[in-house]
Amino acid sequence: MTHDAAWHEVQYNPRVSVANAAAIIPGWRRRALATRERHPPMGDLKYGPHPRENIDLFRAPNAKGTVVYIHGGYWRMLSKLETSWIADGFLEQSYSVALINYPLCPDVTLTDIRASSIRAFAYLWKQVLNEGERNAIAVTGHSAGGHLAALHLAVNWSAYGLPENPIAGVLPVSGIFDVAPLMHTTMNDDIRITQEAAPALNLMATPLRSKAELLFAVGGDEPEEFHRQSKDMAAAWSVLSPRVISLPGTNHFTVIDSLADGNGVLNREVVGMLEKS
Repeated sequence: MTHDAAWHEVQYNPRVSVANAAAIIPGWRRRALATRERHPPMGDLKYGPHPRENIDLFRAPNAKGTVVYIHGGYWRMLSKLETSWIADGFLEQSYSVALINYPLCPDVTLTDIRASSIRAFAYLWKQVLNEGERNAIAVTGHSAGGHLAALHLAVNWSAYGLPENPIAGVLPVSGIFDVAPLMHTTMNDDIRITQEAAPALNLMATPLRSKAELLFAVGGDEPEEFHRQSKDMAAAWSVLSPRVISLPGTNHFTVIDSLADGNGVLNREVVGMLEKS
């Protein structure tokens, strides 16, 4: 079935499908500032030459491991600064939290952003994390960051001087893994995905290069395409026996609240990944 641009916009643009979307990000910024005041991070650790290629590390005393979080924004907006509050639920359980910043479209391409994400993890593992923090690592990300989180399993980490399987678990939340449908949305004015580039950017057609526990999460109230994307991505990498879960009563934005809450479903899932390592 062929769908028109309006259908793609409803399915893929959360600012259309979530009624109060405009009020959510300012609330995130206030929460993030409060977290940074309570737990000042090691800030703006540079992993590359672009001004946005930097990391904030919220270091837990005697850390048992690390949670790496990659922000969303359709690769064209937001930063690590809006979601510092993700660290709250993990610091209290003795896990450090690294927030990855990356360049944005249209200043760079999605291919460039993927390269930045890979470079960020290699730098973090080799030059920033201590032995305890490297003991167990989970990578999670939201929306665009969900794509980048999953990308970590398609990397030959030994080529970067890391162990073959440096990650214990990966949790993409509301990720977009086949980016081709975005060509039919207004977001593509900035992302600039083309028919020629889309196949190489499709994680569903990308082979695994690293192993980890893998869980996909989607908000129960999100449009069907977000659910389909996670289900199809899980099927593509079925060799890892990934699970897909839906969080009832949550939309594209509120689904990540569960990461910051020590009693939240997603927080417990990530900690479970770390504890198994």
